[in-house]
Amino acid sequence: MNLRAIGCNVASASVELREKLAFNDEKARRALTELNARFDAEAVVVGTCNRVEIYVARQDTVAALHAPLMAEFLSEVHGVPADAILPHLYEHADADAAKHLFRVAAGLDSVVLGEGQIAGQVKDAYESAHKATATGPLLNALFPSALRVSKRVRTETGIGQGHVSVSSAAVDFVRQVFDTFTDKTVLVIGAGKMGRLTLKHLAEEHPAAILVTNRNADKAAAVAADCGGTVVPWAQLDDALVRADIVLSTTGAPEPIMPARRFDEKVRRSRAGRPLVVFDMAVPRDFDPAIHDGDAVSVFNVDDLAREADRCLGERRRHLPAAEQIIDTEVSKFVEDWNRRANGPVIGQLTAEIDKLRAALLEPMLGKLNGKLTAADKSLIEGTFRLFQNKLLHGPIAALSEASREGHSGSLRDALRKLFRLNNG
Repeated sequence: MNLRAIGCNVASASVELREKLAFNDEKARRALTELNARFDAEAVVVGTCNRVEIYVARQDTVAALHAPLMAEFLSEVHGVPADAILPHLYEHADADAAKHLFRVAAGLDSVVLGEGQIAGQVKDAYESAHKATATGPLLNALFPSALRVSKRVRTETGIGQGHVSVSSAAVDFVRQVFDTFTDKTVLVIGAGKMGRLTLKHLAEEHPAAILVTNRNADKAAAVAADCGGTVVPWAQLDDALVRADIVLSTTGAPEPIMPARRFDEKVRRSRAGRPLVVFDMAVPRDFDPAIHDGDAVSVFNVDDLAREADRCLGERRRHLPAAEQIIDTEVSKFVEDWNRRANGPVIGQLTAEIDKLRAALLEPMLGKLNGKLTAADKSLIEGTFRLFQNKLLHGPIAALSEASREGHSGSLRDALRKLFRLNNG
């Protein structure tokens, strides 16, 4: 195969450079068209917030599209000097390119190990290129395989389990207390960024209601509008805490807004033992830690969430060897299957060519000996010629099969075409 994966990611290029090389839909369409026309190559452009990659494939094995050529191409597309791009590009060829894509799709090459969204982004990139008729036989086999492998990795390992950010780890804590979210009320206190991020993850669980309160009524209204929540006046904070099942607090107040004594007198008694989970994400803290009783009321701070995120990430790392083994197995299978498929036309042409040559030599000879041979003699001669043909073909075909397993049958196919004067069909 003649496959290249060329690009940059968060490990090789700054965010400033990645922003300059980012593809919007229109630039991606024009780039795909140009890659097809200028280089006679299949192409897919994969872009996320952490990477920009171009996957290109050609039918021949002579001319490859290397990083310097892609740096020039990216320079033309984005107006960034090529010498500012090239040092930050990585390049993977053939089996290594397939492995890179499989790892990307499975979330093994992400900033957050096991990132689940990247598979969808790879799928969207491939479907866009396919719709634009920019893909061909190799990429049409490669990308669906990558998506299938990604699903297998996530199904057969724990690489995607748990939440590995401070904001999303809150969902794991809540699941330890509640079996379902759809009958729960979330109370948001304040308008801090971390609280909003956490609310986003909790909102994806479809709670029954979201209440928002803030000393600043306009800020409360803005948060409520973003999440479809209901504004509660700041003066009704105690009542809102009685109603809530889950609390996100990020006020930035210089001292606790909810002392233990006030909570015990105004809130705890009215809740009648109903479970409450409080995420106090403010620094300094909004809720007195003494409110936590380890039974009906649980209070978690930012450090608790960070430890949970680290624990989940450590658990994901434990599954990394199993995920890498799946990737290696699937890459070997893909390369062997692809090379076997690519070998088929050459083997067919070679067999037909030798078969034609055998017939061209055998038929005149049998014609001259017509009437001088018994049926058994004729059968023996024909069988001998056929056995010679099979032995002659065994070496090249076996060598192609061996090269396919090793992932470099392309050059051997080209050599056979030249040696036996086969066409490229």
